[in-house]
Amino acid sequence: MKSTNTFGIQFIIRIPKNEKATEATVYARITVNGRRSEISLKKKIDPKFWDEAKGRAKGKRDESAGLNNYIERIRSIIADGYHNLIQERKPINVDSVKALFTGHDEDAVTIKKLFEYHNQEAAYKLAPGTMKNYGTTQRYIGKFLRDKYHRHDILLSELTYRFLLDFESYLRSYVPKDHQQRLHNNGIMKHIERLRKMVNLAIKLDWLEKDPFANFKKHFDKVERQCLTSEELSLLEKKVFKIERLKNVRDMFLFCCYTGLAFIDLAGLTPDNIVTGIDGGLWLYTSRAKTDTSVRVPILPQAKRIMDQYKDNPKAQSSGTVFPVLSNQRMNGYLKEIADICNISKKLTFHIARHTFATTVTLSNGVPIESVSRMLGHTSIRTTQLYAKVLEKKVSEDMGRLKQRLCGNEADNLAIAQS
Repeated sequence: MKSTNTFGIQFIIRIPKNEKATEATVYARITVNGRRSEISLKKKIDPKFWDEAKGRAKGKRDESAGLNNYIERIRSIIADGYHNLIQERKPINVDSVKALFTGHDEDAVTIKKLFEYHNQEAAYKLAPGTMKNYGTTQRYIGKFLRDKYHRHDILLSELTYRFLLDFESYLRSYVPKDHQQRLHNNGIMKHIERLRKMVNLAIKLDWLEKDPFANFKKHFDKVERQCLTSEELSLLEKKVFKIERLKNVRDMFLFCCYTGLAFIDLAGLTPDNIVTGIDGGLWLYTSRAKTDTSVRVPILPQAKRIMDQYKDNPKAQSSGTVFPVLSNQRMNGYLKEIADICNISKKLTFHIARHTFATTVTLSNGVPIESVSRMLGHTSIRTTQLYAKVLEKKVSEDMGRLKQRLCGNEADNLAIAQS
């Protein structure tokens, strides 16, 4: 079958800038499918002896003849490498041709170089937790390359649709050797999603010609996002804990239930974030660490009572924060103890606290979803809808009011008809 690739080799010279050099360096310029790259031949020549049109040295001098012979050998080696790639049905692009000639190409963009560039650029834009997740995805890709291809790195041009299918299959069959559980579908899709974002970056930088994700479809399973009911919230509030660490964690969890703060935002909350709002009451003014979106939340009486208990807490004062926050892992561990003590079957996490604020505390009490979205720091109401599960009790109350209005309208219409 005839190849549809375009290929060319041209030899050029480059004169060093800002130098008093009298000689130029000879380069081989490789062009494949419209993209080009250059390789230094480590050979020098006086520009006046270079034939730019023919891409070779002028004259019959021994130096010119020697250089021209070397150029033709290089041309033959590069061309042979290109044709070998075609015969072996390997990816055909300027990087693969160049890498085959050099043995290792410092300029060729590999997946590890993409990771390095992404991490360098994203370090100041993404939250530490998000960067940690990208690191986990990159480690999975590294394991996949070693186990599947017996390699530590690959060219970006080797990222194909088949690569994505194989990576997804690898994640589904991967069994962790430590205490971690096997990945579920949504966890796998999050890794695929992060890889896609990094690939999109490579495409924008012209490091990748073809999008391997063009025909790839992600599919997330619908997950029922849990929250505490009003009864469970009340049970948690009324429970008396004799162990201080459990009481502190319970209080901070409840504070998040009444403010909608994520754990990382709770950890960074300082007295400067508590201000007098437009209504004269106390408000919480901060920015979400995850998205840097501003958050403005009126502080409910329940949240204020909790906050007031920690005004003189020595650990909080020494850290300059409102609460004596521990690590997320330790606090979630203590929340498991708290759930057992309170006979709450749900797995308590600070994510549940945020969902509880969205559903049980606000929406179920008639707060419009637009306001809830603003207080959660969401940039789209669609995101809020994922958090906000409308409870049957709220639906019943809303429909009850509708029934009353409809019955009232029927009675008014009947009275008018009879008059």
